[in-house]
Amino acid sequence: MGGLDELDEGALLRRIRGGDRLAFQQLYRAYFSRLARFLDRMTRNVPLVEEIINDTMMVVWQKADTFDGSCKLSTWIFAIAYRQGLKALRGLDVPLEPQEDQAGDAAQEPEHAMAARQLQQGVSRALDQLPLEQRMVVSLTYYHGMAYQEIAETMECPVNTVKTRMFHARIKLKDMLSAHREEMQ
Repeated sequence: MGGLDELDEGALLRRIRGGDRLAFQQLYRAYFSRLARFLDRMTRNVPLVEEIINDTMMVVWQKADTFDGSCKLSTWIFAIAYRQGLKALRGLDVPLEPQEDQAGDAAQEPEHAMAARQLQQGVSRALDQLPLEQRMVVSLTYYHGMAYQEIAETMECPVNTVKTRMFHARIKLKDMLSAHREEMQ
């Protein structure tokens, strides 16, 4: 996460509460790529991602004094991003188009690189087909390393709801990926 630990983040947030713009810029840079990955998976709309990040960080700037420490700062920021993302998606009037992921490592053997790229694209397409809530649970778990409790706080739902969403997402992903594997053979 850009080299910041929770103590550094706490110090930055205290400085941000005091109006320190340099501390805010440091926190923004530390979270930008993590939020971009999360929001790209959520919205599948690259132009919208930076706008949502800016809206998210504006809330962090304006509401820094409301963070009470009852959860990790990262959980609080991701919860804001999740809500801002939902708000942005509701404002869209065009269907979301999945985007092709970038190719894998070119240094690999061509056959392995192609197989890895096909697998990555298959996983990405399968994730895109999941309902939003299931896709977010998978993304927060596997791409952002959050525990179910943190995800529950981020998505403002009970832990059991997170577990249920993950359970159903895994079943759907298993079915879709086994169908993808059969197509590739």
